[in-house]
Amino acid sequence: MSYQALYRVWRPQRFDEIVGQQVITTTLKNALITHQTSHAYLFTGPRGTGKTSAAKIFAKAINCHHLKDGEPCNECDTCRQITAGQMNDVIEIDAASNNGVEEIRDIRDKAKYAPTQADYKVYIIDEVHMLSTGAFNALLKTLEEPPANVVFILATTEPHKIPLTIISRTQRFDFRRISSDDSFQRMKFILDEKKVEYDEQALWVIANAAEGGMRDALSILDQVLSFSDNEVTLDNSLLVTGSVTKELLQQYFTQICQHKSADALSTMQGILDEGKDGQRFIEDVISFARDILLYQEAPEMVDATSTGMSKEQYDELVKLASPDVIYAMINQLNEIQQEMRFTTHPDVYLEVLTVKLSQLKAKSVSTPVNTETRVSTDDDTVASLERQINSLKQTVTQLQQGQVQQPVQQPNRSSTRKPKTTQIKVNLSKVYPVLEAATKDDLISLRNLWEDMMNMLTVQQRALLHVSQPVAASADGVIVAFEYGLLYQKAVDDQTLEDDMESDLNKLSGETRTVVFVPKDQWPTIRKDFIDQHNLNGDQNSTENSQNDSKDQTNEDSQPVIDDKMVSEAQKLFGENIVEVKND
Repeated sequence: MSYQALYRVWRPQRFDEIVGQQVITTTLKNALITHQTSHAYLFTGPRGTGKTSAAKIFAKAINCHHLKDGEPCNECDTCRQITAGQMNDVIEIDAASNNGVEEIRDIRDKAKYAPTQADYKVYIIDEVHMLSTGAFNALLKTLEEPPANVVFILATTEPHKIPLTIISRTQRFDFRRISSDDSFQRMKFILDEKKVEYDEQALWVIANAAEGGMRDALSILDQVLSFSDNEVTLDNSLLVTGSVTKELLQQYFTQICQHKSADALSTMQGILDEGKDGQRFIEDVISFARDILLYQEAPEMVDATSTGMSKEQYDELVKLASPDVIYAMINQLNEIQQEMRFTTHPDVYLEVLTVKLSQLKAKSVSTPVNTETRVSTDDDTVASLERQINSLKQTVTQLQQGQVQQPVQQPNRSSTRKPKTTQIKVNLSKVYPVLEAATKDDLISLRNLWEDMMNMLTVQQRALLHVSQPVAASADGVIVAFEYGLLYQKAVDDQTLEDDMESDLNKLSGETRTVVFVPKDQWPTIRKDFIDQHNLNGDQNSTENSQNDSKDQTNEDSQPVIDDKMVSEAQKLFGENIVEVKND
């Protein structure tokens, strides 16, 4: 038989063999034991985290007649046929190449027929987010009214592309990225079973390069085994992954921290001359800086063994840079990493980056060189603060004695005038029609739809609306208040955002609403002005009703004042949007 890749040979055949997903596997096993399985499941998560493997194991377990603690026996004819891919009742479909309406309709028609060999007919649809809108609509009816003895398992790496109507009809399981430690332990187990010699540091390099994917880790391990003739060494794993040795990273970091630009440039050029990838080099430097930063703040969070360095080396490195400098380094590294994605000359960017990092350290250490100046500045600051404290004590004493001086109030007058110069204009002609018909029930109903509406928008639109909330609503409109004036102005200028919100609200509620934006700091004033104006109009037309209300004015004259105080206190406690005043 021809050679098979490691990730195929060592694919999990039991739930306990799936790495790093204990919560999901335990839930599925308990559902099988208690016979509380669902008709549809949605497995989401990054690539190589066990979604398809879990789906196949579940298909075996639900049809296995010799179930042991929720695990398939893998010995009966049903388990063997499913493992070999020969069971007609377990159908695995690639949605990327079968994403049309006709393919899904064919599935829907065939799903009506009873299984021929197994107890349950299981459909595993991989990369389900690739289905077209029409295909999703065709699948929706089947998920809503599933036939007996049919189970659908949908797997995807991009769940945000799946309609909410599909997600709501499935049990969703989110597969998380596999930790480097779990990947290391799995590779170590496989190599021990294969009786292959290996260096543990080499396995840590592979586990970190896999970035949370078990399949990626086994693919890289396969490459290393092929490169080194069934032997896993640190040098070979560094060559295959394109990673940089810890010694060179330590040397590079030390040189930029000591602002030795020439030496750091020489080290960086030597790394590139060995054939290392520029992107991988930046990722390694970011990871190295992150480990040092964590060791400074919480040493117990850094496993020295997994990083290939000793505690003594970390103790020396943390003395080279302060946390603020490391923050600035990581920011510079991230910026250059983004720019390098669109260039054919990464070495130029890396050279500029090295000089920037070296100068960054030089700037950060240049300020505390003159210690005498710094000490004198601190003394002056302390003296100034003491004078202010003494002045405040005198002011408090005068206030207690009833001696309030006029000059104390002067600074407050000037400070209160400044915000008025940056007032943002609001189109009240759009706001007032919504307020005239606004009700509490409409606002509550709209807030229940708000999260679904946000999920239907683009990522940029959701980010803009993240600091906003609906503050008033009617059957025909909604007022949205923004926390910051800058984001309010950006939303007002974005006509596409307004159109998309109105369209999505129409789809969710079946009602056409006009969306109006206001700044949150101006909303109380706008609302008060509208109430005052509304009351004035009401008083002019209330002469006829005053006679009918004469029976309600038998209370004392002080009663309205008391009611106003109660309303005011309630609004302070619960907010103006919650308190609603009704006349008996």
